[in-house]
Amino acid sequence: MLFRVTKNKGNMEKCVKQRLIQFIKYKKISQRNFEQRCGLANGYVGNIRNSVSGKKLDDICRVFPELNKSWLLLGEGDMLNNALYTRSNAEQFTPQRHTGIPLVGQYAHAGYLGGYADEAYMESLPTIDFTPDREMTGNWLAFEVKGESMDDGTRDSYEEGEIVICREVERNLWQHSRLHIDKRDFVIVHADGILLKRIIAHDVERHSITIHSLNPLFADRVLNLADVRQIFSVVESRKKRKRF
Repeated sequence: MLFRVTKNKGNMEKCVKQRLIQFIKYKKISQRNFEQRCGLANGYVGNIRNSVSGKKLDDICRVFPELNKSWLLLGEGDMLNNALYTRSNAEQFTPQRHTGIPLVGQYAHAGYLGGYADEAYMESLPTIDFTPDREMTGNWLAFEVKGESMDDGTRDSYEEGEIVICREVERNLWQHSRLHIDKRDFVIVHADGILLKRIIAHDVERHSITIHSLNPLFADRVLNLADVRQIFSVVESRKKRKRF
């Protein structure tokens, strides 16, 4: 859904902070996480008085290219640009190190189930750095792998203690339409826990997904999507550092 705001004197620079907070809420991230991703000082958003400087605006829009500058600064048009990417800006992208991706460790799995919607809890999580190969948009999170269900000894395995960096799949994309699941791995935040699995079937009409473990000792399982809180697509994995 796009948010449209018409231009008027009472909705100009003094509302820049409110509009930026609206965008942050739309992205379902905390203000602190937003500031860290954009290289802004802690508390920057809350301290905005009149407007955003040109350099800060460039930093923000580099990380969130879908944000409409005119909407943010003047309240004109839609909150989101009509097109997130074009071939030209994809070719011009220069990878940059991003900080502040929250990390959910093994022992934080249970706490995350009750705290993922709590901004204070999310801000309390440790963070890691990440250098993407494309513009970062959406909600990003990292999880520490727990258990051996995805370890079959092959190169596709995930070892316990390994870190997976993930991007959240928007809810409407898995509640009302079929996921792109071909040989992709997902972190599923389920009522029973946080599951790193491969999704091998998605029944839109029955509102269910079938999850598969690489380890043959673990059987396939069908999950009711009513019990699923979030789904994240695994973008990158970091092997646990071996000690000799």
